[in-house]
Amino acid sequence: MDILSLAGIVLALVAIIGGHLIEGGSLVSLFNPAAFVIVVLGTIAASLLGTPMTVFRGALRRLRWVFVPPPATHEELIEKIVGWSQIARRAGLLGLEDIIERETEPFTRKALQMLVDGADAETIRHAMEMELAAREDFELRAARLYESMGGYSPTIGILGAVLGLIHVMENLADPSKLGSGIAAAFVATVYGVGFANLVLLPIANKLKSVINRQAQLAEMVIEGVLAIATGENPRNIEMRLRGFIHE
Repeated sequence: MDILSLAGIVLALVAIIGGHLIEGGSLVSLFNPAAFVIVVLGTIAASLLGTPMTVFRGALRRLRWVFVPPPATHEELIEKIVGWSQIARRAGLLGLEDIIERETEPFTRKALQMLVDGADAETIRHAMEMELAAREDFELRAARLYESMGGYSPTIGILGAVLGLIHVMENLADPSKLGSGIAAAFVATVYGVGFANLVLLPIANKLKSVINRQAQLAEMVIEGVLAIATGENPRNIEMRLRGFIHE
């Protein structure tokens, strides 16, 4: 569980609702189902119109990364790769076949399979870097969907406010309804701006961070497999891979 993501959501709610209450507002004034429908469904509709279905599905699947990112760490991966190199030195590359059968990560499994099958280092690098570039591009497009939704949301919030004001103008003959009507109309703007800046844009940034981290781990796999293919010493492989860690 990513504690920072959870804390961010809680603090955002505390900041908006708490600030509103401190200023003397009420929770009821922030609750407007019509504005919520306009902003949320309108934002989703705009994103559907401008996004391929595969990217939209990918964005939904990766949303869980905001709170539960992939568990692999740099230290764990370095330990695994050094272990592979030690097995390869003792039993040859064919000794890694059992490792391949137990490996669940498809990218790593493919790199090891090419190594065991006897592909040369250049062939492995070319194939795996192409796959990494394609995967990273797709995942970043999925993250950018939330970024684009963050651009639509405030504008649709303004649209909701205008629609609310139209309703207010229809009731000019009854001055008692004007104040509450105008306040309700501007709730749509609050929803639009808040949805964008407190939810959608932070989600996009968090996903980009996770994707960059996953790409770095994949680069470590490539470097490690190539080092094993050229017969490098396990200690040298570990030192090389630790160059990826900057924390």
